Amino acid sequence: MVTKEDVQSMIDRLEGGTVENREVEPGFWVVKSQHGAEIVVSFAPPVVILRVRVMEPPVETGKRSDFYRQLLEFNAHDLVHGSYGLEGEHVVLTDALELGHLDFEEFEATFDSLTLALKSHMSALAPYRER
Repeated sequence: MVTKEDVQSMIDRLEGGTVENREVEPGFWVVKSQHGAEIVVSFAPPVVILRVRVMEPPVETGKRSDFYRQLLEFNAHDLVHGSYGLEGEHVVLTDALELGHLDFEEFEATFDSLTLALKSHMSALAPYRER
């Protein structure tokens, strides 16, 4: 099984070793991508969870309905790894990977998928931003 130290090593290798990262508590890192996204990585055996806060949903009911539809369409068509969801009053993009046989390539692919999704989806989600 992959250890906490193995996950730290994988984080250190991301984007050719150029990502900024800090362990804010044991097994809980904030990793800043080259595009500025802050992805939280949480070592929670038997999985490691990658999560990024995207935005708050719109308050207006009509806009909110359209917004959630857009997120569900992204989940169905655009995301290889992870999905959009709600965490309190924030939309998050998240994925979990099993630690049993996790290797760097799988970890990196998930990280890249989340950062690419953010970059490519933000223009479609921007009209829904109210705050």
